[in-house]
Amino acid sequence: MEVSDETLAAVLSALGDDAAPAPHGAPGEDAGFAVAPFPRRRSWGFTVQLYSLRSAASWGHGDLRDLAELATWSGRELGADFVLVNPLHAAEPLPPVSPSPYLPMSRRQVSPLYLRIEDIAEYEGLSASDRARIDALGAPLRAASATPALIDRDAVWTAKRAALEIIRAVPLSPGRQTEFDAFLGRDRKATEDWATWCAIAEVHGPDWRSWPSALADPGSAAVAELRRARADRVRFHAWLQWLIAGQAAAAQQAARRAGMDIGVIADLAVGAHPGGADAWARQDVIVPGISVGAPPDEFNQRGQDWTLPPWHPGSLVAQAGRPIGDLVAATARNAGGMRVDHVMALARLWWIPAGLSPGQGTYVRYDHELLGGVVAAEVARAEALAIGEDLGTVEPWLRKFLASRQILGTSMLWFERRADGTPRRPGGWRRGCLATVGTHDLPPAAAFLMGDQVTIRAKLGQLTEPEAIERAAARADADRWVTMLAREGLLPGASGTHPSPEQFTVALYDYLTRTPALLIGVSLADAAGERRPQNMPGTVDEYPNWRIPLTDSEGKPVLLEDLPAHPGVRAVAEAVSGGLASRARARDKV
Repeated sequence: MEVSDETLAAVLSALGDDAAPAPHGAPGEDAGFAVAPFPRRRSWGFTVQLYSLRSAASWGHGDLRDLAELATWSGRELGADFVLVNPLHAAEPLPPVSPSPYLPMSRRQVSPLYLRIEDIAEYEGLSASDRARIDALGAPLRAASATPALIDRDAVWTAKRAALEIIRAVPLSPGRQTEFDAFLGRDRKATEDWATWCAIAEVHGPDWRSWPSALADPGSAAVAELRRARADRVRFHAWLQWLIAGQAAAAQQAARRAGMDIGVIADLAVGAHPGGADAWARQDVIVPGISVGAPPDEFNQRGQDWTLPPWHPGSLVAQAGRPIGDLVAATARNAGGMRVDHVMALARLWWIPAGLSPGQGTYVRYDHELLGGVVAAEVARAEALAIGEDLGTVEPWLRKFLASRQILGTSMLWFERRADGTPRRPGGWRRGCLATVGTHDLPPAAAFLMGDQVTIRAKLGQLTEPEAIERAAARADADRWVTMLAREGLLPGASGTHPSPEQFTVALYDYLTRTPALLIGVSLADAAGERRPQNMPGTVDEYPNWRIPLTDSEGKPVLLEDLPAHPGVRAVAEAVSGGLASRARARDKV
């Protein structure tokens, strides 16, 4: 892709003269590097947007107790080995709360939206009247979970924040105080930076670029004075991070007790909001005036601008990759695995200068050997496996490099095609990967079969070809997969036979078990029959991105308590667990 003079000038200006981008080319053969832990067996698990999974007890938004119970049930009853969740990164301290988990205020911290209020130890010390007040705060949100209403983060956080203020009045026991002090001592600067940013944001708003200039420098005397003046608010936000860390650890412990070999797999977003806490605290590595995204491709024909600022490649080298190491350590701390979103960022990022379209961007290189080695070393220290989301345009040497560090790849069924566009046979897939049918940015399996993605994109004005042509292409894609599934004996092969969405979904996941992929991720939305994608790239308010609760094919809500008896969830789980078992038996006979 040709780079315009305007793009080149903007990128070179952002890079500066003191730090050039990392060199081009494939990795060299070095020895003694760290490698990530490797899965001990082929296994499967659910993938879920945790906020969308509500229960009768959660406040209109999935929480860490819901995660623990999903892991316990799927591990014990279905033989699942992991649960992969969306990024749980921290958002704004006051409403409005950004809906996207991939545009957080901080990747180092976790959103208190995922707290189960009633599981906080100090809740037990409340008076009856205070408990009644908290119950009244949660009641309308619990009621909303039984409806197909969209996730209302503002309402959820307003209620939870009020409840937390009540609980905070209960003094910590000596033992709990010791635990809190130990938490603060473990990662003091990062926690203090976050809590300070929150305290300032409560006064001046959640974008540090609009604050009084004296507060723009985290190390300034003005910030130190404000930290002292608002010490109570700083401590409040640090306390929230301690609470959420405890519940995250409890979810992972529940998963392991249920027999899961991996447990919770956390998700690390590719960047954070340019006005957020991370960008404020780490101005030494953030590049202003640039955002990252992706060039145009067949699924996003206009390209993507994620509005996230990149890290400076030279600054990362100068700091020996420590910023990303700290980030990985924080993400993997209470998990059995970590998915790195857009793992190609370890080697290159699509930079888009301010004012230009995604298609006018260019790739900037990073020191992949340094950064990949740091990721592998940190997950190894945490005894957690690493998965890199390497979909899209990926140079073959990069996948080879990641494999050398035992960082698994991601193979997505809709992208697994041969040169002529036909589906790739199971034997042609990679072994060292997490295999899935789709992603949160693509239509669920049922929608793909019925062509719903064309209908949605037509309504949003996203089609680049006439609707009839797009619809015919979507139908042809679905027919290719129906033909392949019939060829594998997973669907009836009679002429004119058209599978139901449920049959199609089960067959697709059974198909994944015939690949050599080490891990298979089963979308809970697919299994429940959901027809809407969680996110439509290229939209903001035109589509309810990241606010869609788990529902079935008819749009009826599916709660955590409904899963054990849900026929679609059961059918997909049995197909995957049965398929893996039969593959293992066949292998053992050889």
